[in-house]
Amino acid sequence: MELPLSPHDPTDFEWSFWMEWGKERLVWLFLGHMSVSQVANLLSRKHKPWILAAYGMWACRCVLGTRGTAMVLIHTTVSFCVAQFRSQFLSWLCSLSLLSTLRLQDVEEVKRGWCTTENECYLLQFTLAVRCLCYTSFSLELCWRPPPAERPSYSLPWMLAYVFYYPVFHNGPVLSFPEFIAQMQQQEQSSPKTSLSILALGLGRLLFYWWLAELMVHLMYMHAIYSSASLLRAVSSWTL
Repeated sequence: MELPLSPHDPTDFEWSFWMEWGKERLVWLFLGHMSVSQVANLLSRKHKPWILAAYGMWACRCVLGTRGTAMVLIHTTVSFCVAQFRSQFLSWLCSLSLLSTLRLQDVEEVKRGWCTTENECYLLQFTLAVRCLCYTSFSLELCWRPPPAERPSYSLPWMLAYVFYYPVFHNGPVLSFPEFIAQMQQQEQSSPKTSLSILALGLGRLLFYWWLAELMVHLMYMHAIYSSASLLRAVSSWTL
């Protein structure tokens, strides 16, 4: 198999996938998050996490549909219930079990029945996989805190606000639960102008690193190399 000679890797599925979704819906939903966040700062900072959670659920429904959103909610609720046992073993077992359901043939067939296109199915898979890391972060943080850890921030509403935080909802990067709480508290205490600067800087950094990672994969022909068995056999392990 010969590598393509075009300036970009045509076998890079993720590049075309995220570019298509980004231009079609995701960019506008990210801008909507920024607008809602600023309105919440002006009207009711105390309730900002719940306002953003409601927006995240609505945005999720716009992209994944009612059934896809319900699946994220079910995974979140199951993980929260298991976390109440404060057992790291059970938390990991729950997270791995939820993750493994993404590859069950019967479950895949059901999800394909929900989606109108193949790309919608892939986006649902990506989203559930990334959200699983959030369930795990919340559960482990709760396990590591000695009782009593009945703080308001370790409640189901806070977990929902964390899971449905839209800027990192579909493709990361993963924000740990303590980082999320610290970010919400920082925005609550800062002025509207400072909050806008923090939000713009955070989204800019998110988009930059996402673009940089995808661009490196795209221009270095990683997908084309991975799909060439003869090339992989020819190069040394050190090169790989």
